[in-house]
Amino acid sequence: MYSVTGSATSLILLALQLVAIAAAVFALFHALRQRKDAFTAVDKLSKPIWLGILAVALVCLLFSGAVGFLGIIAVVAIGVYLVDVRPRVDEIQRGPRW
Repeated sequence: MYSVTGSATSLILLALQLVAIAAAVFALFHALRQRKDAFTAVDKLSKPIWLGILAVALVCLLFSGAVGFLGIIAVVAIGVYLVDVRPRVDEIQRGPRW
């Protein structure tokens, strides 16, 4: 028998996974384009470490999904990069606004 609830849940989980993968690709691409010294200038982990974290997060999302244990850890790592590291790295590379 076909279950509408199961299918709706599957679609929601797929949408969450696709959004998480898109965020991981964006974060990884952003990190690749930044200067190496910008990360240490804002007292964050180095660029190679962030690239490794984001690459592992992307692989975890591709193979385990966004809702499993590894997927949740990956989403948190991507969120930390996008919310904390990315704005500070962008700000330091822009320079003073005055």
